[in-house]
Order: sequence, then C-alpha cells, then structure tokens
Amino acid sequence: MPRGAVLALSHGGGPLPVLGDPDSAALATSLRTRAPAILRLDDPDPALRPRALVLVTAHWSRPAPTISSAAAPPLYFDYSGFPPEAYRLRYPAPGDPAVAARLADLLRAEGLAPELDAARGWDHGVFVPLLLLRPQADVPVVQVSVLAGEDPARHWALGRALARLREENVAVVGSGFASFHNLRLLFGGATRDPAFRRRNAAWSRAVTEAVEVEDAAERAERFKAWREWPAAYESHPPGGAEHFLPLMVCAAAAGDGKGKWYVDENMGLDIYSYYWD
Repeated sequence: MPRGAVLALSHGGGPLPVLGDPDSAALATSLRTRAPAILRLDDPDPALRPRALVLVTAHWSRPAPTISSAAAPPLYFDYSGFPPEAYRLRYPAPGDPAVAARLADLLRAEGLAPELDAARGWDHGVFVPLLLLRPQADVPVVQVSVLAGEDPARHWALGRALARLREENVAVVGSGFASFHNLRLLFGGATRDPAFRRRNAAWSRAVTEAVEVEDAAERAERFKAWREWPAAYESHPPGGAEHFLPLMVCAAAAGDGKGKWYVDENMGLDIYSYYWD
C-alpha cells in the first residue's frame, strides 16, 4: 500500500487565494500545481492516490484533539468583510467517518483523549486550499483541530498518530502559515520594514533547518525549543501559535527523513511550505 505524503502548506489570508487576489497569486499557483503533485492527488494511477486527506487546521483550536466525523460536513465561513462570492463557495467532498474513528483510536494509543465532532463544518483553513488542491472534490476529507496552548509534546503525539495513519495511504496536510502570522504587525506595515524582513528571514532559516533534520527524535528536540528561535515572537505572538502548530504536527507525522520546502512570495515576505513525500 502506498504511504501517504505530508505537506504543511501556507493557506493565505481568508478566501483571497480563490478570489483572484493579486497578492495571493503565488500561493494560489502552488496550491494548484505543487501541492497536488506532492500529495499524489493527480497521479495517473488511481491506486497511488491517497484514499483520504486529513487536514490539521490552524483555525480550530480545542483543549483535546477534535476530529470532524460527519459523512458530509458543511462549510464554516469563519471570516468576515469579504465580497458576497466568498460566502457562496462550495466544496462537496465527502467526509470519512471510518478514518475519523481510526484516528481517534490511534490518538488514544498515544495517551490523548480525542473527541469526535459530527456538527462543525470545514473551516476556511480546509476548504480554501482544497478548492485549489483538488477542485474535483472527490477525495474524502477529515478535519482535525490543533490543541489549545503550545505544548510541543501533545502536538508531537498527535503527529505520531497521524504517522501511523499514513501507512494506510492517508495523506496528512497541515494548513497554517508557519512563516509569519502576526496580524498586529501585518496591518501595522512591518512587512515593508527591511529590518523586520531580515529578522523574519532568520526565523525562516531556523524553521527550515529544523525541518531538514533527518532523525525524527532529533527533529522533535529542535521543535520543542521553537520559541527560542530568532524572531519567534514576532512571527507568532504570545498566545498566537495556532498558525505554526500544524507544521509541528506534520514534522512529527513525517517520521525519519529530510523535509523539503518551496517558497512563495506574499505580503513582501518569503512564505514557506514544507513537505515529506
């Protein structure tokens, strides 16, 4: 059986990547081209495509790992202030209650206490990238929350459970914005400041160096100390790590092996996405 790939992607701002926003063009192009190839979604042999996608979303933070378990989840438009077409988007892919239940079992084996949620819809951290990744909406999808707080050990345990699910040809996607997610600095114009851009580049180098560590145990130690990396609190402010945490889960789900990356320009910054295929 093929092994599911792992991709920690940058999902952009709200629905902008699917609305033709010029500043989101590079991200949208990578979501249409690079990401499907990494995940083997467009493999000419259907047997090599993932049988399901599990998306760990930055836009759902819960005390316990929570899993969408409905057979046909609705969309949850968790943004505001966008044009009417942003609220007419549809992504009718099926859910996968069996994969959700299997993941819950694997999480319990890791000492976590997962919850199944058959009511909450897929948030924009899920349906916006999927509209570009797989517009055919023909691959079952399971949405998973990050955990409230920044505990690396619990997020690493979540990733270890997902690593076992990969052996069943389920691909893992972390949907966040690891390179930078600080709205106060963003709207304050920091991304136009050369000094800030240099500090953010140092942050991205530290993240990339950790991702490239081949040994999973050593990588775990690197990620445990991520708040000590350069400009960590500028890139993700105190109490605002949710857009970094999907990468941490993916880094755990990857197991041994050197991570790879690609870069898109957005907001005047180099925005990284990371993967293990």
